[in-house]
Amino acid sequence: MLLALDMGNTNITVGVFDGKRLVFESRLATDHAKMADQYAMDLYTLFHLYHIDVAEIDGAIISSVVPPLDHAMRQAVKRVTGKAPLQVGPGTKTGINIKLDNPAQLGADLLVGAVAAAAKYNTPCIIWDLGTATTVSAIDETGAFLGGAIMAGLSTAMNSLSGQTSLLPRIRLEAPAHAVGRNTIECMQSGAVFGTAAMIDGMTDRFEAELQKPATVIATGGLSREVVPHCRHQVQYDEHLLLEGLRIIYEKNR
Repeated sequence: MLLALDMGNTNITVGVFDGKRLVFESRLATDHAKMADQYAMDLYTLFHLYHIDVAEIDGAIISSVVPPLDHAMRQAVKRVTGKAPLQVGPGTKTGINIKLDNPAQLGADLLVGAVAAAAKYNTPCIIWDLGTATTVSAIDETGAFLGGAIMAGLSTAMNSLSGQTSLLPRIRLEAPAHAVGRNTIECMQSGAVFGTAAMIDGMTDRFEAELQKPATVIATGGLSREVVPHCRHQVQYDEHLLLEGLRIIYEKNR
């Protein structure tokens, strides 16, 4: 079995694969104050909860955009599984040609998503990841990573909005009945959900114009589930895109 961890700024997504089958997927809070042993206990608890025999874990892989936690998590994985994890970074075989000005600047999460998208979908691809930040990446016909755009994440923007204004409350993220809101809550929900859907549609149009052909549009990240149904483009929601990318990268580097 393979342990795969995608470390983001808000959550750490944990998955275990048996071959190509995802046995379970869960999330831990990203906590800069935790030590290696504390993360080891978190992982051990998840294995126990999902009835995973630690002795059956024969490999592990990590992608991270939180460098201060990298060492602690590598130690945690080694202590629980006895396996030193592969960490996605320079020198990792991915099969992706990165056409950025400085390929080393590409975030591990974007690279992992690109690997999965190129393997699972028809290219060219446009990949949306709605997390702490909202990112969009372009993959050309050959599977090369061309670049993308970075925007404030939906929850990040809404937390800032309610935190920096006296009269706007925190809201539940869901689509209201109408784009034209009838009260403060509906107005905020409309801006969050329909506004983000409109941004996805508009940026997708711009990306397709530069790709010079229609693309497969994919969305991942926990917030995508609320937004994708309201996009006018056909957008494929892929909840486990990054975990799949980690599995594929691990296989390429065995």
